[in-house]
Amino acid sequence: MGYGVIAVNERTIKLLEMNAIKLSAQKDHYERLHMIHQKVLSLIHSFKPDHFAIEAPFFGKNVQSMLKLGRAQGVAIAVAMQAGIPVTEYSPRKIKQSITGNGNADKEQVWKMLQHIADVSQVIQSFDASDALAVAVCHQLQLSSVVKERKIKPVKRNKGSWQEFIAGNPQRVVIK
Repeated sequence: MGYGVIAVNERTIKLLEMNAIKLSAQKDHYERLHMIHQKVLSLIHSFKPDHFAIEAPFFGKNVQSMLKLGRAQGVAIAVAMQAGIPVTEYSPRKIKQSITGNGNADKEQVWKMLQHIADVSQVIQSFDASDALAVAVCHQLQLSSVVKERKIKPVKRNKGSWQEFIAGNPQRVVIK
């Protein structure tokens, strides 16, 4: 399970920490969930984040893997909620779209764009870590979206009748 922590000012996104939790296959599932709980709690205490974003579960072929992933995500979400941090989920496609402009981008493309956006020079250790960083950057991009900040003016609608429309637009009338 990867994690990424960023700091944002008016013009830049700065990587604070990015890594992946190494979960031993020798430990039982409950011990691994406890490790996730402890790590997320530690990150929250260290960085005191304002937001918590996570990748939404994706559908795979292996039901057991899906259940384990859902439990792991649930533990991480519960820790954030208990700390009073708002949680937002993003689909893998939305994350890729936000970072690269292409919802079907591969992990290499996403990583290259993240290096540019967050001015990251380190060598990637794990795609789990870069995926987590992508979620964090995606969330920030959604928060600062130009579309979100724009005031949308209501469309004025002509409340005339169909007869008035036809009379005023005879070229748009098609008789079959």
